[in-house]
Amino acid sequence: MRPLTVIDLFAGCGGMTQGFVDQGFTPVQAVEWNLAAAATYASNFSEDHIYWGDIADFGDDDIPEADVVIGGPPCQGFSNLGSKDVDDPRNQLWKQYLRFVRVAQPSVFVVENVARFSRSAEYQLLHDEVKPGGMIEGYHLESRVLLAADYGVAQRRPRTILIGSRVGRVPLPEPTHSNLPQLGMEPWETVRSRIFGLPERPDTSDLPEMYVEHFGRVLPGEFKARDLHFGRRPKEISLQRYDCVPPGGGRFDLPDELLPNCWRKKATGTTDVMGRMRWDAPSLTIRTEFFKPEKGQYLHPQWEAESSSRRVNRVITHLEASYLQDFPESYKWCGSKVEIAKQIGNAVPVGLASNLAAHLKYYLMRDGGMDVRETGMFADSEVSGV
Repeated sequence: MRPLTVIDLFAGCGGMTQGFVDQGFTPVQAVEWNLAAAATYASNFSEDHIYWGDIADFGDDDIPEADVVIGGPPCQGFSNLGSKDVDDPRNQLWKQYLRFVRVAQPSVFVVENVARFSRSAEYQLLHDEVKPGGMIEGYHLESRVLLAADYGVAQRRPRTILIGSRVGRVPLPEPTHSNLPQLGMEPWETVRSRIFGLPERPDTSDLPEMYVEHFGRVLPGEFKARDLHFGRRPKEISLQRYDCVPPGGGRFDLPDELLPNCWRKKATGTTDVMGRMRWDAPSLTIRTEFFKPEKGQYLHPQWEAESSSRRVNRVITHLEASYLQDFPESYKWCGSKVEIAKQIGNAVPVGLASNLAAHLKYYLMRDGGMDVRETGMFADSEVSGV
């Protein structure tokens, strides 16, 4: 039986591809315009099928057939952190995504985006394209905002997932995990399950001096996972601020004398900044600037009220962030510190992508006339909630 194939658009560093590869899919094409992210993808899945460049420059004749097309068109225009401008040119890139769907004719496609996407004008226009005469006429669409923690990811990351199918209705997968014991599901994964046991005090603040060539360009890499476990050099006043913040706390735990003017004048809102994670809960969303505590709840969870020596006063490392995004220890990385942070924060959590891949695989195999439960090709966990 031939392997199922996948095209990943706006592929980033390959988080979504990794989830599909984990479920037996074979990537046949990827597109990514950012050099460092494309290099990371190439380091993990080979350079032979990834196009580094503008998706608009990728010709129709070069688009291969595939069973599934996946991807997340850039979302800054939709994001609560972005411009919220419907005319933002980044919001138009979904049309390039649909061009690939029209040419590749996958049985199923998946669009991943920020939660706000489901309430955008572009989202409604996308729905118009499945109507008679539209770019992807004949596909049936299903969408919902999914919380990554409900699918075994140690992160409370809400994302809009849209599934388009021309092989019959394919619903969104049902949650496999919950924070409500009475529902009878597996409990949410926690920060502890991902980063406990890593050195609390990294012995370096730098990446190793090494380089790799991809696409005829030389850039920093390839870095192994443990190369990403580096710290920062915060100022003394920053360390004093960190020391005041308990697990689950944030800027409102700081005494007045340690508050910067911008926070002293803002008595409400931005509750998660200068926040500390909890060991026994999922993290909040890992964003692209997780290395800055003023950007969210990114302080290391270790903190004990009765023992100042048992407090880890630093932000999480790039390695810890990658583990909270479910990247495997074997993953290789390319780029500068900032570039790798962007890759990690922009990625689809690998665990969520893997859950989606297993869910779609069931429907694709069923459509092919094969009962996957009888063939033994799936573990029970791979068809749960279907």
